[in-house]
Amino acid sequence: MSPAEEAAVRLREAYSGKAVAPLRDLLGPVDVDAAYEAQLINTRFWEAQGRRIVGRKIGLTAAAVQKQLGVDRPDFGVLFQDMRIADGGVLEPGKVIQPKAEAEVALIFARDLNKRDATADDVFGAVESAVAAIEIVDSRVADWKITFADTVADNGSSAFFVLGKERKSLSGLDLYTCGMALEVNGTVASIGAGAACLGHPLNAAAWLVRTLAERAEPIKAGDIVLTGALGPMVGLTRGSHVKATIGGLGSVNFHFGAG
Repeated sequence: MSPAEEAAVRLREAYSGKAVAPLRDLLGPVDVDAAYEAQLINTRFWEAQGRRIVGRKIGLTAAAVQKQLGVDRPDFGVLFQDMRIADGGVLEPGKVIQPKAEAEVALIFARDLNKRDATADDVFGAVESAVAAIEIVDSRVADWKITFADTVADNGSSAFFVLGKERKSLSGLDLYTCGMALEVNGTVASIGAGAACLGHPLNAAAWLVRTLAERAEPIKAGDIVLTGALGPMVGLTRGSHVKATIGGLGSVNFHFGAG
């Protein structure tokens, strides 16, 4: 079994609810190729189990987080249909290990986009709408003691996501200076702006398009892309109500457990 295959198995088994030790014995901290190989092994495994890919998530879009992990690039993971929670819905705590929430701009693509030199303008022309979103990130690596390779192999530390009900055309939207407030039980817990996401959410999406084109896995019409956090992540505790409001896009919310 290759290091990537062993890493994939460890991470997959951690979905039973017990986090694993960091993958230092298998993956170098910035071993990009092996980390994405591990991610792909699990993606193909889950597809064979009947899970359906509906898009991608982008992570590490903040310069401070990249510096913390010693990298100079974002990363991505796969979104499956069964990771989606309805706006206003409930995420049962037993489905996650050490969850955190972050507010993001989600893009819904109207057409395929497969360009190795894609720009923000290319993304603008291919997107059907933008939507306020919350991503619930989780790590199968104990205590979030992750390197770049750990989080990539772990499907970008993904878990679940929520999309708001309002879909807005990009025309006339200001996704650069738009403000974001993430509230937990009515108290603001995180604030940010579109510029925090790799300078602009469309920049992040263009990076993803270029990266996927190089891997022969292009963005497809109908794909959902979570473009990256607009502010700091917030830890979740049972019974919390989490709501994100993004300027121009409205709000989105979910409950972490009942009551």
